[in-house]
This record gives sequence, structure tokens and C-alpha cells, in this order.
Amino acid sequence: MQPDSVVRPTLLVAASTFPAEPGDGTPGFVLDLALALADEYRVVVVAPMTRGARKHQRIGDVEVRRYGYFPSRWQDLADGAIVDNLRAKRSRWLQVPFFFTSMAAALRREQRRSRPDVALLHWIIPQGAVGRLVLGDLPRVVTTLGGDLYALRHPVLQAVKRAVVRSASSVTCMSTDMARELALLGARPDQVHVVPMGVDLDPISRAVAAETRVAGRVLFVGRLVEKKGAVVLLDALERTDHAPSEVVVVGDGPLRADLERRAGDGVVFLGARGKEALAAEYARASIALYPSVPAANGDRDGLPVALLEAMSAGCAVIASAVPGIVDVVEHEVNGLLVPPGDASALASALDRLLADPELAERLGQAAARTAAAHTVDSVADRYRVLLSEARRS
Repeated sequence: MQPDSVVRPTLLVAASTFPAEPGDGTPGFVLDLALALADEYRVVVVAPMTRGARKHQRIGDVEVRRYGYFPSRWQDLADGAIVDNLRAKRSRWLQVPFFFTSMAAALRREQRRSRPDVALLHWIIPQGAVGRLVLGDLPRVVTTLGGDLYALRHPVLQAVKRAVVRSASSVTCMSTDMARELALLGARPDQVHVVPMGVDLDPISRAVAAETRVAGRVLFVGRLVEKKGAVVLLDALERTDHAPSEVVVVGDGPLRADLERRAGDGVVFLGARGKEALAAEYARASIALYPSVPAANGDRDGLPVALLEAMSAGCAVIASAVPGIVDVVEHEVNGLLVPPGDASALASALDRLLADPELAERLGQAAARTAAAHTVDSVADRYRVLLSEARRS
């Protein structure tokens, strides 16, 4: 923390996924990064209202200001992943124009109020697009996390993405494959930086010290949507020769009811979990599965933070060999890779680790060493450089 006498520059952060409260089960990577950057910046986050959220609050040294965009009785577009919410309930499309308009007004209002020196806009669409329209010549660093880049392929939306990318001071992404996608949108090589979201190690370290790892306990963490591959997980469980002692599914989403109906008695669905409770699940699991698949609409994972969290906890990971994941998981070195959508291959890999606890232990230790390079602090250091360069540009 800088002394009070030092005037810190102001960083405006915009995101559409943001916890109502710390550790409430909503992915917290935007908040974690904002908190890490608050030692150098006065950080103001602009985010949409979600269920249970307060309009204005401080979380640590981060100021959060939320905007409403629809009558509260029906306002749920930003409760979770927006694209998945639209697919699950078509009437939510009525909220979209109001969401964009309200975001634009909130960003204009905050620019006048806090006079930011630089902006960090998470997702090319919507925050990057709206920020480009309303923030004038404010330097902008734009982050893409996967769905905004791989999906939304309509020619008009592709044109919007090109305009956002080309006008940004820099663009960060989760993987080398995403960097290639950005190049196709016209990004210059010097603009693009592969910077995955970081892991908050503190709760995981506490959980690993306090919990006992359970042999044969298998964990899946992720939104219950098509691209996370939970259907492939259930298919694989029907084909295994060695039964796990327990299979735990952490996460919520539109597919949950269907998945619970077809899952066997040995699969426990916990729903979303807060940061401390989730860390305990990582610490108790011996194997973590990430069977990601490309979704029908083109959406796919970049590099799941949940994967890095499981690796940090020392879980042996089995994951799909898809772009992003292959940047950090090396087959038979710090995890096992299987073809995406191949339930038989996933079952064989799971059988292998269940039958060989020593291999699982070795892979888990190697995974923890790999994940140590992806902490929130190390990621924040890279963003500090990019934000400083943007301010000077």
C-alpha cells in the first residue's frame, strides 16, 4: 500500500461478471486482480447489478459501483454467464438493449466522477465495445476470456471486435491460440499479450494445510454449460473399470437439472461454492477433471481459472487437449490430456489414476509447481506494466 500522501492514478475497471460479495461463488478473478492492483492504483469497478448485490460498496481498497438495467423483478441477464443466460431463456433478449444503454451511462458517469487515468475492460463484448464508444481517448487495456472471442461470430459482431481490438492500447488473452484469433481480428503483435487470470493462493494453501486428501475422490469444477463438458464426464463414469470413492460436481448453470437426472448415486452436486469452501474441495480431491469441449455456438474455454486452482492444490488433473489448456498441462508430466469429447479416453485416463495413486501424487506435485507461476500477484505484475505503458501512449 502506498502512503496516503501519495496520489495514486485512477484505474477504471469494467466487467459483467463480478461477485456480489467476496467468495460468494461467483468467479472472482476480476475482483482478485483489482485488489492486487489497488496497491498502485485507486481502483473503481463498474459492474451490473446482480442478485444480492449492493449498488455501492468498498471491498478492501476497491470501490465498486453497480448499475441497474431492468426492473429488478426480471433483472437477471448478468446473473452468471450472459451468453448462456440468453440461450437458456430467450425472453432475456429484451434486457440486452437496456443492459448496453445502462452500461454506457454508468461508464460515462464514472468517467466524469472519478476522472480515471486508464481503463481495464474485461471482455471485448460488451465492455470493450461500450468503452470504445463512450470513454473517448482514455487509454484502454482490453481482456478477452474466451467466449467473447470464440463465439459471437456474426459479421457485424466480428466488425465490432475488430474495432475494439485495434483501438486498444493492448489486449490480453488466456492462451496462444487466442492470440492467433486476435491477430485474425487485426491486432498487432505488439498489442497482444498472453496473460491468464491468476489464482488466489491464500485460501488454497490454508485448505491444503487443514484438509486430508481422499484417495479416489474425483472433482469437477465449472459452470454447468456445454463447453465445460460435464456431459462427457457422466458418459465417462459409465465406462470406468475402477469406481471413484466419490465424484463431486461444484458449479451451477442451465444444464444442472438434466445432469442430476442422469447422474448415478455416486455423483454429488454441490452447486456453486464460495472461495473457502471451494478451496476445501480442491484439498480433499485426489483427481480433478476438466473435459472441456467446443460448444455448438463456437464458444470454448480459454484457460479455466478452476484448472489452475486445482493444480495449485496439488490435484492430479485430467483435461481435454484443447487450446489454452495445452499451454499449461503437459501430458504425463503435470497431468493427463485426452481428446475433447472422447468419453472412452477420459474413462481410461481416470482408471489409470485410480489404479495408480503414486502416479496421481507425482502428477499433482508437478501440477502445483506449474501453477505457482500463475498466482494473482504474478499476473498483477504483468498488468501493471501494460497499464503503465497504456498511460504513456
